[in-house]
Amino acid sequence: MIRLHDVELRRSGVKILDGADLVVQRRQKVGVVGANGAGKSSLVSLLLGELEPDRGEVELPTGLATVTVAQEAPSGSTPLIDYVVCGDPRIAAIRSRIAGAEACDDSGALAAAHADLEAIHGYAAEAEASRILRGLGFAPGEESRALDALSGGWRMRAALARTLATPSDLLLLDEPTNHLDVDAVVWLEAWLRRYTGTLLLISHDRDFLDPVVDRVALVGGGRISVYTGNYSAFERHRAVEMEQTRRAAERLGRERARMQAFVDRFRYKASKARQAQSRLKALAKLADVPMVIDERTPDLTFPEPAALAPPLMSLAGVAVGYEPGRPVLRGINLRIDPDERVALLGANGNGKSTFAKLLADLLVPERGTVTRAPRLAVGYFAQHQIDMLEPAGTAFGHMARLMPDAAPERIRARLGAFGFGGEKADVAVAALSGGEKARLNLALISCRSPQLLVLDEPTNHLDIQSRHALVEALEAYDGAVVLITHDMHLVQLVADRLWLVLEGTVRTFDGDLADYRAEILGGEGKRADGNGRESRPPPGRKAARQAAAAVRAKQ
Repeated sequence: MIRLHDVELRRSGVKILDGADLVVQRRQKVGVVGANGAGKSSLVSLLLGELEPDRGEVELPTGLATVTVAQEAPSGSTPLIDYVVCGDPRIAAIRSRIAGAEACDDSGALAAAHADLEAIHGYAAEAEASRILRGLGFAPGEESRALDALSGGWRMRAALARTLATPSDLLLLDEPTNHLDVDAVVWLEAWLRRYTGTLLLISHDRDFLDPVVDRVALVGGGRISVYTGNYSAFERHRAVEMEQTRRAAERLGRERARMQAFVDRFRYKASKARQAQSRLKALAKLADVPMVIDERTPDLTFPEPAALAPPLMSLAGVAVGYEPGRPVLRGINLRIDPDERVALLGANGNGKSTFAKLLADLLVPERGTVTRAPRLAVGYFAQHQIDMLEPAGTAFGHMARLMPDAAPERIRARLGAFGFGGEKADVAVAALSGGEKARLNLALISCRSPQLLVLDEPTNHLDIQSRHALVEALEAYDGAVVLITHDMHLVQLVADRLWLVLEGTVRTFDGDLADYRAEILGGEGKRADGNGRESRPPPGRKAARQAAAAVRAKQ
């Protein structure tokens, strides 16, 4: 059993936890949620012993085998498979003994080491590590590649693979899906469902949490509140709590007003003075209703784009890549209309981001034609843009450079639509959270009121409230959207159509997300349609957007 009792934790002088309690029983799977900065990662650091509480107790069973993913991407010349397998300290130690025995030509020590490796099933470890690497998207044959030959994102996948391959009693995962594609997320979800140890999983992806966890721990306001059930059950419990709190607060307000009215009326009347004083004391003792934590959803509103005749863009026989004669994608024949809502599916490395750059006019086609509507503006969001923001600059300064002819009031109004109202617009970027930087980037890429938004993993730094705000903003937006994301909840709520990036091309996918999940897990899902047929939008969503647009037009 894991237990936190009356824990207070301060970081840089700021109180993160204040009287927090938590009990996790053996083999429970707990989803840890809360706004960015609430203390979720600090909770993991407490359990790892990396932080000590300023007050209270953190208790873990003696000898508990605890594993987590390294925060820094691994590096070096170690082959990928060796790095993953040697996450198990027993195997690492025995391999070291084998290497020493071989160097000294000590046959007795070598035989003993191999016997010990057999005893802990060490010879099966490489096969299991290979299966984990396949599930996380590594291609066959990559096991022998050195870590330094991998990109940063793939090295973080290697770190996750090492963690999963290491035997453990307690698994601590902090946003493990950030560097994954949908295929790997689906595989990881299935793996975690089979995991037999205790799990604490920090995630802002509700569709990932739902099938995995049986408890939800909400971190916020310095406390930790635990709810039984998956994330959907948690949301239902929270809705009931908040409604009960609202009603209790209203009753308390009416009681306060009634007492105050009596005091105001009779406090100076001799015959009622004693009663008035009694009511005054009762009023002072009347306790506030304990408020349920309700994180405010940040503002997020995309500007209204100017109408353009369809299609916004058409692609005919397009091939595109980074080196002449070596296209990443070829034979693309697609069109994008003004009300299109498309999600791109496919494993990382298949060319989703390459296609996004083609749409954003950052890559020139090697063959074929891309026809764009006159005056088409494209807003392109990519993760590297966040890292390129000037740390000393402010949201206002960044936006002002993109809108040089705009009045300051207009610039501030545009920033306010993305949650940067008032003094927040003048805060240095270095002081912003990852989620705030992502929202600022969304504001910057939409400064020209684009008719097409191309969003490449826009949710990596957004908490659940901000993701909900993004969904609402995209539903209200009248332009077209092409979306790359591993957040399946976002895909389900936003996308009308699915395009699959596979085998060097982009084509429509004749099915839904359930079909795609079935394919990943080896089910009998529908196959991608390579004959040019288009999967039509689900009935109702497009009509709902059109109705909402009509209502806004009348306002």
